[in-house]
Amino acid sequence: MSGLVLRLAGPLQSWGEHSVFAQRDTLRFPTRSGLIGLLASAEGIERGQPLGGYDLLRFTVRIDRPGVRMVDFHTIGGGLPRGVPRPDGTQRPRETATMVTRRQYLSDAAFAVAVEGPEKRITEIAEALRCPRWQPYLGRRSCPPDQPLLLRAFAADPVNELRTRVPVARRLREREAPEAEFVTEGVAAAAEEISELTDVPENFNRHDRRYRTRTVSIATQFLPQHLFVTGEKFWGALLAYAKEEQ
Repeated sequence: MSGLVLRLAGPLQSWGEHSVFAQRDTLRFPTRSGLIGLLASAEGIERGQPLGGYDLLRFTVRIDRPGVRMVDFHTIGGGLPRGVPRPDGTQRPRETATMVTRRQYLSDAAFAVAVEGPEKRITEIAEALRCPRWQPYLGRRSCPPDQPLLLRAFAADPVNELRTRVPVARRLREREAPEAEFVTEGVAAAAEEISELTDVPENFNRHDRRYRTRTVSIATQFLPQHLFVTGEKFWGALLAYAKEEQ
């Protein structure tokens, strides 16, 4: 299948899987629900609309920089005239309305993502990413992506592009092997880690979110050493790669 090549980078990202109201976690790589949310935002899919148009997409994530996990301390509800709603529909009184939440983020992380799927869907998504209806975001609406987000719109083999051509924004330390972790869907024979995640969205409705489980495999793969560059060399290589398709 043909597909897209995306670059996900920015000051903050957050890819939650087991988040609840007061505690919002993040995995160390983008989730399927987060990636579908990014694409759905670009396409203008409203909450509660069917998500079947994303079922045939397959995502492969290359972890270029894992980033640093951080926790942001929030208070919400303070000063609201009607207080904060309880699960049973009643309201907390103003005197006890302020609530504490803790939200995890990845700071300075970077990922390259291959999106495979039917040609018609890939074309529709590429057009939406070029001219998004709503701002795409990296897991949460407060986390806008750096540009360029869309590196390649019509790659014949986007996974091979990650393995051989897409620059990696990381400087190799002395004697460090030129390698990166790849997160693939399903059970891979060479997997170093296999996990089951509850991150396949059936509905993004605010009051009725539902998810299915999927299996992912994580394995380290060697890459060409010349792909690892930083600073001006990285941006020059990245823009040169993105312009090849134009």
